[in-house]
Amino acid sequence: MQRFAYLTRAVWLLSLISLFTDLASEMLYPVMPLYLQSIGFSVFFIGLLEGVAEAVAGLSKGYFGQWSDRLGQRAPFVQGGYGLSALSKPLLAVLATPAWVLLARTLDRLGKGLRTGARDALLADETTPADRGKVFGFHRSMDTLGAVFGPLAALAWLAAHPGQFRPLFLWAFVPGVLAVGLTFALRERQAMPSGRPVMPFWASFGYWRVASPAYRRVVGALLVFALFNSSDAFLLLLARQRGLSATAVIGCYILYNLTYVLSAWPLGHLADRLGPRRLLVAGFLAFAGVYGGLALTTNAWAIGGLFAVYGLYAAATEGVGKSWVSTLCAKADAGAALGTLGGLSSLAALGASAVAGLLWQWQGSVLPFGLAAIVAIGTALYLAQLRLSTSIPG
Repeated sequence: MQRFAYLTRAVWLLSLISLFTDLASEMLYPVMPLYLQSIGFSVFFIGLLEGVAEAVAGLSKGYFGQWSDRLGQRAPFVQGGYGLSALSKPLLAVLATPAWVLLARTLDRLGKGLRTGARDALLADETTPADRGKVFGFHRSMDTLGAVFGPLAALAWLAAHPGQFRPLFLWAFVPGVLAVGLTFALRERQAMPSGRPVMPFWASFGYWRVASPAYRRVVGALLVFALFNSSDAFLLLLARQRGLSATAVIGCYILYNLTYVLSAWPLGHLADRLGPRRLLVAGFLAFAGVYGGLALTTNAWAIGGLFAVYGLYAAATEGVGKSWVSTLCAKADAGAALGTLGGLSSLAALGASAVAGLLWQWQGSVLPFGLAAIVAIGTALYLAQLRLSTSIPG
């Protein structure tokens, strides 16, 4: 099986860990906005909650990513991060007050921030330039497979126990614990410490100052897009507003994730063959079509089809974007570079989600969705004409 030699033991373990963690998280994600709305939370507060949680992940991604580089260690950050995320699940079952929900969501996102830069650097360490897209694409496929099983489990539970959301938060703890157990089987490669001092938490994005011009141009474009790319919770709320039942909304989310699973790995192969730029451009154009379509249509079948296209957008951008960025930095800086990308994107999501919630309450859903579609088209056009140096950082 020489053709699959890039699927090393570490790649398989990290992919299975992500699968179980996403299974736990995605049992709750499509239910969360519906649950919060059912107990009286406004659209603005839901957007603010998601934005604050992502901002916590954002601040911690850059910090812990460059701390991992400094120590030349990845596994402890991966283990601690997945442990915090698993612990947050049962906490959501205890109380339904805004402060407690915010605390539990923040703990989950802090875990994501702790692990993300180190995990992505572990994946990058397992690749060659010819296989980067395939490795990141495979990881995203396995990660998103959990995002298919999770909503299916939630759908089965709600079909048997309509309206009983809270027990799901306890059931989600089980796959989370399995993921944490697998992290202790990781055996990382010996990494060269970066030699840079660990910057204070509030200065965790200092890598931007020493990054290559190519890194800043590509990541800058991705961040402009992220400023208008609000939480996927708004997609679920919009589908519900259009008249779909709670189970139909979860079904659309399953369709999105299933499309993502089936396309992420093949599109990773395609990115290695055609280059990541073309895949990202196509992905952003698909995003524009989805957001523009959802802003205008009320047909349930059309909404389902757009959720499937949204899966193609995610598969063409998330893993592919990381694989491209990992080629624009020195190998010893991979944790900081990838952590900074994820961190700044998460901070941008805070503003995007809060503003989208305000615009929705002020003018309805068409304005935030239409604006996001226009920015996605602009980002695609910018990346299509962008010219970068061919030199690769050492």
